[in-house]
Amino acid sequence: MSPTPATNAVLAEQLGPEVVDPFGSAEPARTRSERHWHATACMLCSVNCGIEVSLGSDGRTIERIRGAKQHPLSQGYTCEKALRIDHYQNGAHRLTAPMRRRPDGSHEPVDWDTAITEIAARLAALRDEHGGERIFYYGGGGQGNHLGGGYGAALQHALGIRYRSNALAQEKTGEFWVDGQLFGATKCHTTGDYEHAQVAMFVGKNPWQSHGFPRARTVLKEIARNPDRHLIVIDPRRTETAELADIHLRVRPGTDAWCLSAMLAVLVDEDLLAHRYLDEHAVGVDDLVAHLSKIPIGEYCAVAGVAEADVRAAVRLIARADGAAIFEDLGIQQAPHSTLNSYLEKLLYLLTGNFARRGAMNIHSYFVNLIGGAPDGVSPVLGARTINGLVPGAVIAEEILTDHPDRYRAMIIESGNPVHSLPDSPRFREALRALDFVLVVDVAMTETAREADYVLPASSQYEKWEATFFTLEFPHNLFHLRRPIIEPLPGTLAEPEIHARLLRALGVYSDDDLVDLRAAAAAGRAEYASMFFAELGRRPNLAPVVAVVLYETLGPALGAGEQGAAAVWGLCQLAFLNFADSIRRAGYESGDELFDALLAHPEGVVFTVDDPTESFARLVHPDGRIHLVVPELLDELAALGDGPDTDPRFPFVLSAGERRANTANTIFRDPTWRKKDPAGALRMHPDDAVTVGVDDGGRVRITTARGSAVAVVEVSDALLPGHISLPNGLGVADVDGTIHGVAPNELTTATHRDWLAGTPLHKYVPARIEAIA
Repeated sequence: MSPTPATNAVLAEQLGPEVVDPFGSAEPARTRSERHWHATACMLCSVNCGIEVSLGSDGRTIERIRGAKQHPLSQGYTCEKALRIDHYQNGAHRLTAPMRRRPDGSHEPVDWDTAITEIAARLAALRDEHGGERIFYYGGGGQGNHLGGGYGAALQHALGIRYRSNALAQEKTGEFWVDGQLFGATKCHTTGDYEHAQVAMFVGKNPWQSHGFPRARTVLKEIARNPDRHLIVIDPRRTETAELADIHLRVRPGTDAWCLSAMLAVLVDEDLLAHRYLDEHAVGVDDLVAHLSKIPIGEYCAVAGVAEADVRAAVRLIARADGAAIFEDLGIQQAPHSTLNSYLEKLLYLLTGNFARRGAMNIHSYFVNLIGGAPDGVSPVLGARTINGLVPGAVIAEEILTDHPDRYRAMIIESGNPVHSLPDSPRFREALRALDFVLVVDVAMTETAREADYVLPASSQYEKWEATFFTLEFPHNLFHLRRPIIEPLPGTLAEPEIHARLLRALGVYSDDDLVDLRAAAAAGRAEYASMFFAELGRRPNLAPVVAVVLYETLGPALGAGEQGAAAVWGLCQLAFLNFADSIRRAGYESGDELFDALLAHPEGVVFTVDDPTESFARLVHPDGRIHLVVPELLDELAALGDGPDTDPRFPFVLSAGERRANTANTIFRDPTWRKKDPAGALRMHPDDAVTVGVDDGGRVRITTARGSAVAVVEVSDALLPGHISLPNGLGVADVDGTIHGVAPNELTTATHRDWLAGTPLHKYVPARIEAIA
């Protein structure tokens, strides 16, 4: 049973931030006590709050959802989105058989054996004719669906796939690149200790809706209520977080770089730098200060549309804080000067000494290095920079459609919907149709799946072993290995089994290769560990597909139904090698002990406890210092000019993809889960509504350089004049083909991207608006 409209109203208007057993008051105590609650997690944002669910009598329907009090980080907290997960689990969108494209473009169901055999033959033929580097891999870890991506890596290695991408390549690669320049490696990702920060600043981030750290709404309210703590927000929108802020620097859209550089110039102007700290831990201070001292603070504040007095007040709070933590997100990472914005934001906490200390920014531990460590390279056709081995999403279509001998010939797309999520959806559809072969692995017939030659139906996140590798917290970092709580939908398979079958069909290994490992697994974990590493050395064909080898050998020995967790055993060994001291502080003396704890605690486990001083030990530069000077970005800073580019044909700035209370992502395809704003309204300022000649609830046509769409208007002074926004996650097709709301990337262009990282500028799309009678 899904939450009722009345329940949603209570959640949104009365309970507000925390929802603990929201249905409890409406259900008799005896009935509630008789329910069986299964520990799992919400998968609708990167935080993955712990929840408990109760199933209906059919064993498939999620009837009740509540926050899991025993979850070590969320502690019973969850927002309203988690209450709607049955729309994902049991929506009409679920696929129940492999689908094969007919010559006329439609799809027909086929059995699994036929699908696996034909797909393996097509992939092998393409590899043999063009080389594995001409097969492109996208995804391998959709929101909350990361464990399958680990098994997908085995298929990539088996085919010799070299080029890949995922959602990170259109959001975070610029930030990762900056981390690499400052700290020595892209894996040196920092996170904020917001729980203990005296000052918390959010740049292009609204954690009230998009979260980003545990118990976000609770933490925000705690900071706002404490007169000794302060909230600073940089955002053109008056968001829910901005409403709580002590200082809201309401920048004009696209001017974040001017605001942030003015803040850095104030540090120099008022001599607020942490000199002793910088002398000990950083290099390049004098060179950087010389650049910052040239910035005209008043002029840049005017460009950004913020008061210089407010900018100075915000900088003083950060510089004098007993711990300041800063969160940057898509609002600046998908805006003009994307990578530069990340650099300037990081300089703000580094120059004030808010690094490697409690309540500030620290380099966190991780269960899996999700960011990766591949050296920078270039894509084969356009020569676009690949950061962490990821090809920018904005160039993939052109890499396919350019007449070039090294263009991609096929794509494997797993747990992703790039037709909807990447810029210029029409162009990406054209690119998929130009490929020789497209394989999609997903739970639904998505916009991307409709263009595929084969679609393999995956079991849902609640029907298989699953995990999320967004282990980004400090000082206590949690990993949650989630058990299946529902039997797989008939006709679906979990990704480990899908990849194992494909690898067998490709002839990568046989039963003879696995005999000794299976015998060792049956004898015990210690025997298996010894044999495992010996066999990898003796059989080099197994090393690249290690996750599937674990699934096939250790998996059956774990016990009935636990095979899908096998790869996590190997990951535990790697985690212990990387962070032994932190894992020991959490109470585990080996990777095996950690693995046993993950199996025994379905509510999640704190696997590392970090100390702030370890952030210095995690620096990778040979001199052990922070390198403050990044020449490419200082050149861009010096050339900022008098404001972002404008086009008189398109006088509005569209933010294409705003997170709202009634949006999540495209894994929710049933529109009935949205009780409010089902059409996904275009928000605009009252003055603009008057100018355009439209009332609240009226219709307008949005036109960009790429295309146009019709939207319903919501008049709101939360936006500045000239600034309009559309929500994320809409514009997807219902099972009957009906499209609800506007798909933002039907309006974006792939060429409108950051020069360095290739990040698309979705938060700054020039547009014009016309009223429709």
